[in-house]
Parts: sequence; C-alpha cells; structure tokens
Amino acid sequence: MALKHIKNKIKSTERTSKVTKAMEAVSAVKMRKSQERALGGRPYAEAAFRVLQNIARSVDIKHHTFMTPGEGSHDCIIVITSDKGLAGSLNSAILKEATAILRDVPKESVDLVCFGKKSYDHFLRRGYNIPRHYINITDNVDINAVEEAVDFMATQFKEGRYKSVRIVFQNFISTFEQNAVVRQVLPIDKEQVRLMIDDIVPKKGKYAEEVKHEPMIIYTAEPSRRRLYDLVFVMLVEIMVYHALLESKASEHSARMVAMKNATDKAKEVTKALTLLYNKERQSVITAEVSEITGGIEAMRNK
Repeated sequence: MALKHIKNKIKSTERTSKVTKAMEAVSAVKMRKSQERALGGRPYAEAAFRVLQNIARSVDIKHHTFMTPGEGSHDCIIVITSDKGLAGSLNSAILKEATAILRDVPKESVDLVCFGKKSYDHFLRRGYNIPRHYINITDNVDINAVEEAVDFMATQFKEGRYKSVRIVFQNFISTFEQNAVVRQVLPIDKEQVRLMIDDIVPKKGKYAEEVKHEPMIIYTAEPSRRRLYDLVFVMLVEIMVYHALLESKASEHSARMVAMKNATDKAKEVTKALTLLYNKERQSVITAEVSEITGGIEAMRNK
C-alpha cells in the first residue's frame, strides 16, 4: 500500500474521530436533559395510574367502552422511533418488535400511528395504512401531537373500528440499557397498568422511594360518572403515550451517545493500526533506499 494512501486514510479517520467525539458530547448533554424530563414526569404518571387502579374497583367502570375489548375489525399499533439514525440498534429493535406483532395481523386490518421518520418510512415502503404520523418530534415532545393522536385513536376505538390499540417503544432503563417493549393502551387493562408503573419507578435515585397506597378510595363524581370516566380515561391514554415518547427520547440519546463513543474508540484503534502500518511501510522504503545507496557505493568501489 502506498505511503500517501495510508497517510490520507489516517487523516480521514482522525477527522471522523473528531466528528463522533463531538456527537458523543452533544448526545450526552441531551441524554441528561431527556432523563430529567422522563424522570420528572414519572411521579405524575404514577399518580394518574393509581387513580385508574382505584376507580377500576368500581362495578360500573368494568362496563365502560375503554375498559372492555373493542368489537372492531382493525388493530392499531403505535410505533415510536427516532427521526435520525446513528443510534445503534435502537430503531431496529423497535421495528423488530412491531414486525413480530404485524406477522399475526393481516395488513388490510391494521392501522399504524408512527412517531419518528424511521418508523414512518419503514412501514410506508411496505404498504401499511398510516392514518397519522408525526416526524421531527423535539426533545420537549409536543403535547398537541399527543392529544391529536390519542383523540383520533380513542374516537376510532369508541366508534367500533379498533378492537385494540398497542404501543411499541424503547423503555429507558439506564444509560447503557434500553429495552423495546409492547404495551396495550386500549382497552385499558389493570395488568398493563401495573407493568407501566413498574417501568416508571426507577431502581434507584430520588424517584425510587416507596409510596404508601391506600387500600381503597371512594370518589364522588359530578356531574356524572360516565362523563368523568370519558375524560379521565382519555387523559390516562395521553399520559401513557406522552410518557412513552419521553422514554424513547431518553433512550435515543443514550443509545446515540454509546454508539458515538464506540465509533470514537474504534476510530482511534484504526488510526493506531494505520500509523503502525505507515511506519512499517516507511521503514521498508527507507531500508530499500539505504540498500540501494550502499549497493551503489560498493559497485563504485569495485570499479
């Protein structure tokens, strides 16, 4: 390999290392902010889910539309991915989980609601019906987009089009661990609520404190229970989707930070290997030149 070619590869790898290092630093800052948002919203989400657990003990609530299996002919799957790549296996894990669900559902009887360009492009190319999609979701997460999506899904479920609504997203566990999970949104299920609560409370930190729960709470509803339940259940679904988006954002930045760190480390290894190769090749060239000069001197002496 020519010395010039090796030298160019070294410079190119060093430039790549600088870019990945900068992206790692940016992702680290965004990850911390996303973690604060996700963790900051967890107590509120947990309180809302506790309300559901308490009112779910009521007899009349069991017959509410949002608590009973839908009679529709379609399923709705919410898929949350990132808009950008360079985040390791983050998006592929989510798409893998969503694809596993879709294998058991005919394409013509499923609607997809996509958050993120990666999921939208993936399923659009495969011919799925996507009645709602949202791209360029900021780290703050636009609550208007969440309300619009939930209002659409809740209306379709209430009117009898959807028999179930599920969500696929990356659950943030730690900086180096994210897990793609599937949760049922509608009909609302207490077991699914329990799983969401378990995911919400971190294993350690200031949000990991145990909360004492009352064994039973009686609510007085005005003007009517039916109207109150309609409002509460839609709000709960909005919280679930909003929380999933916050978790996904924290997971995205964490995965990208780790991916960029690995890329930076790999670039340094490649640079080191190329430098060693460059020195060996350069030494070989110098040795060859010295041998030629020595040979020429010896030939002149023999004359």
